[in-house]
Amino acid sequence: MSILLIVPMILGWLGGLIVNYLADVLPVTRTLSQPTCPHCGATYPWMDYFFLKACQNGHARKIRVWIVQVIVLAISVYTWVQPPSKIGYFLGLILIVYFGLVFIIDMEHRLILHPTSIFGSFLALTVGLVSHGWMPTLLGGLAGLLIMLAFYYFGMFFAKIRNKRMLAAGQEADDEEALGAGDVILATILGLMLGWPLIWFGLIFAILLGGLVSLLLILGLIITRKYERNALMLFIPYGPYFITSAFLIIYFPKFIGMIVPG
Repeated sequence: MSILLIVPMILGWLGGLIVNYLADVLPVTRTLSQPTCPHCGATYPWMDYFFLKACQNGHARKIRVWIVQVIVLAISVYTWVQPPSKIGYFLGLILIVYFGLVFIIDMEHRLILHPTSIFGSFLALTVGLVSHGWMPTLLGGLAGLLIMLAFYYFGMFFAKIRNKRMLAAGQEADDEEALGAGDVILATILGLMLGWPLIWFGLIFAILLGGLVSLLLILGLIITRKYERNALMLFIPYGPYFITSAFLIIYFPKFIGMIVPG
């Protein structure tokens, strides 16, 4: 068993490299281009990039790169030992790469890109069909779409009211949205993946998780007396919370069972 763990360790490290590479290039060029240093713009030689070396001007790699490599490797080993029900290790690893990519890009750029959504749709459909069959998969996707559309339009309505009040008070209105169209697409993808009726719990858990983190962030800013100066930090992307919720449901069902028995 210990010797066989070399397989998920190697594949996990490769998966981390894929996540880091795509997270570095897709938000910038939207294509599979040669990566550049975010500090000085110098182009990385491919070998230097994939061996995590500093750029030609001596700028070290982001701390995110190392965190991703360790986390994906660890989850790969865990998935090898405890593969998700029905989908198995290899499909589970591909799903981890997708989750990690969407999580990082939305955290760093507040974007859910069309290429990741297209790939995610096919991946989610595959995972859903293997796990639940046609009907629960399609119903889950439809439910995810309709639920998040309702939240999306409610957010737009709330934003209009807020902007009117800001303009009436002589303040400059902003264009921040509570939810974006990318969040609606992501919820649809996760609906296909989790199926019906589990998508209900997945979305509610994600929203509660995001609300809890936001509350802790607000309390931290108030305690440190940095609330007004860092108020824009409160506009956090919801994609990572949707991803975290789906990840826990798929990979740690016992943990979810402790929260919602039965």
